[in-house]
Amino acid sequence: MHGPPGGEELVESLGSGKFLFSLVISYTETCEIPGITAAGAAPELFQYTPPADAEFLHYGRCRSIDGIPMTPDGKPTPALLTKAALESASIPHVVIGAGSKVPPMMPYMETGLHWGGNITQGPAMARDDLLRAIDYGRIIGRTLSSLTDCLVIGESIPGGTTTALGVLRGLGRKARVSSSMPENPVELKEHVVENALRRGVSEDPFSVAASLGDPMIPVVAGMASGACGSSKVLLAGGTQMAAVLALGEKLGIGGGVAVATTSYVVDDESADLVESVGAAGVPVISVDPLLSKSKEPGLRAFSEGFAKEGAGAGGAITAAMLKTGTGPREFLPLAEDEYRRVLSAQ
Repeated sequence: MHGPPGGEELVESLGSGKFLFSLVISYTETCEIPGITAAGAAPELFQYTPPADAEFLHYGRCRSIDGIPMTPDGKPTPALLTKAALESASIPHVVIGAGSKVPPMMPYMETGLHWGGNITQGPAMARDDLLRAIDYGRIIGRTLSSLTDCLVIGESIPGGTTTALGVLRGLGRKARVSSSMPENPVELKEHVVENALRRGVSEDPFSVAASLGDPMIPVVAGMASGACGSSKVLLAGGTQMAAVLALGEKLGIGGGVAVATTSYVVDDESADLVESVGAAGVPVISVDPLLSKSKEPGLRAFSEGFAKEGAGAGGAITAAMLKTGTGPREFLPLAEDEYRRVLSAQ
């Protein structure tokens, strides 16, 4: 547990409760900047990563692409960890489309939002579209929270840490964000955001988020603000959730909210998740899935800096452990079994 007080009480209150996992899939053209992300085997496949993650959680395979999102050398999507965790604890899940460039081939909730633009070329979205995204998120959050004791909200959006940095910088936060790559392209991200900031920054936080962010951020912020009045909320993600909370402060996100992520993000020296989230008065729950001890190189890669987090993996693992009363030692063989199943089906 890290950051402001309240996290321990939140964890204790969830021990015997019901969980519902939600995955918000989105897209930003910012991810097409060379070197920004590794969220896909090749740049032309980035747009398929979010729907493929969603399909994998449901089917155990993907329909938008062959196989699952995986690098050529066998490093899988973090959705593999998410799926193993949710299935181990029989936690239901739902997918929300929030500007995904490619729709998933499965039932899901659709907001009708357009994907985000490249922030170096112009605003990510119109301010009115951002306000609509927040409103739709609130509706979804209120609806889903009525079905559960704890709503877990994850995301899948390639390049999302860069747009998160844009929102944080635009709102005056000196935060540092993580990366899906072992070597965080910090200088490139800073350069991208600095160029975007040269367009001029409004003092209005909603205009800032519309200009420098992506559709996922306002939808998740809206979901959290709509849900926190009737259920607990776990924001399942890394440094992107700092941007969600920075915008969420303007929406009145209350207590009963925590960020749940993997230890790989918390321990990332190129980022400052705990400090960034703590600025919003929200605690961070981190879990070490013990992937460094895995027999599978593709899983060990997570502990070596690849991906670190994604598709709500840290929050899903946390929720599963709270529900079942188990720990990382019980989770590791489940993740290995799922990894072997996927490889055998490739």
